[in-house]
Amino acid sequence: MKPVSELLDKRDGTLWHVRPDDTVYAALELLASYEVGALMVMDGGRLVGVFSERDYTRKIALVGRNSRETRVAEIMTRNVVTVAPKTTTTEAMALMSEKKIRHLPVLDGTTVLGMISIRDIMDDIIADHESTIAHLESYIQS
Repeated sequence: MKPVSELLDKRDGTLWHVRPDDTVYAALELLASYEVGALMVMDGGRLVGVFSERDYTRKIALVGRNSRETRVAEIMTRNVVTVAPKTTTTEAMALMSEKKIRHLPVLDGTTVLGMISIRDIMDDIIADHESTIAHLESYIQS
C-alpha cells in the first residue's frame, strides 16, 4: 500500500483547524462548511487536540451544555493519535480500527501536514480496486 503522504498530496494543502479558545458552536459551523467530521485544534502551529462530531454529541448534546458558551479546549480530544507521512494506508486503517477513531493527523516530527480520514483511505482502496479491474478487463479482452 501507499504512504499516507500520497493521500495528502491530492489535497490543496489547507490545514482545517480551530483554536482551543474558539467556541464549540464556531467549530460546528466550520465542520458544516467544510463538510468534514473533525478538525485539528491548533495553538499557534502546534497540534493540541482534535475536535470531532463525536466530541460534540457526547460532551455537549448528551449532557445539555451550551455550544455557544463552551470552548473547544473544554471538550476536545487531547490524547491525539497521529501518524507519520511514511505510514502506509494499511497501517493507518489498522490503527483507526484498533483505536476506534475515524481521523488521523499526519505529523512530520512536530510539523502538522494535514489529517486523513477513514473515508480518504476507503476512497483510495476503491480507486485501486477499480484500476485493477480495468487492467484485468483490458488484459482479458486482448
